[in-house]
Amino acid sequence: MAGYGSEDFARDANVSRETCERLELYAELLKQWNPRINLVSRDSLRDLWRRHFVDSAQLHEMIPDYDGALVDLGSGAGFPGLVLAIMGLANVHLIEANLRKCTFLREVARRTDSMVTVHNIRLGDEADPGQKLPKAEIITARAVSQLVNVLDIAYPLMYDRTCCIFHKGSRVDEELNIAREQWRFELERIASISDPSGTILRLRNIRRLGGVEVED
Repeated sequence: MAGYGSEDFARDANVSRETCERLELYAELLKQWNPRINLVSRDSLRDLWRRHFVDSAQLHEMIPDYDGALVDLGSGAGFPGLVLAIMGLANVHLIEANLRKCTFLREVARRTDSMVTVHNIRLGDEADPGQKLPKAEIITARAVSQLVNVLDIAYPLMYDRTCCIFHKGSRVDEELNIAREQWRFELERIASISDPSGTILRLRNIRRLGGVEVED
């Protein structure tokens, strides 16, 4: 995908011209803000549309129909949650602990007219996200932490219909083996279209071994 740009993305993701223009504005804002708050690596900006936009957009076809909230953990620069919202997914909540990154996310959402809710909150440890966040029917996470840790962070937001969709890299088998020591889940593995070494994990019916079941 050398020289891969917005027109290539629009063709491959089958998005409208209007959607592509909103994503182009997002890309320009990312380039403007990145030197100040280090949203993504400088090297990845050279291949922005493949490394970040395609990588995020591929989840659109993997997400089942849902009525509740889509919660994106550790949103950072907005990948994948903000991309998915611009592509038309509803009730998207972006979770980010860094205040400056939240400011960026809110500015992109405002400029692109995207209906998202940005939460400046750190999950895990002593946090009590149940008081501020909705239960999530869909949970996404990209480059957040090892699977076992992401599940621990996400579990308070889950209920019986929750589907988790996580980006993972070349060490996915190792992460799955570690996670299975503490968790049980139904698993689907989908090859990433943006990274030959990448895998998308789709998890359902997630249960902590020896723990309290999530409520319906």
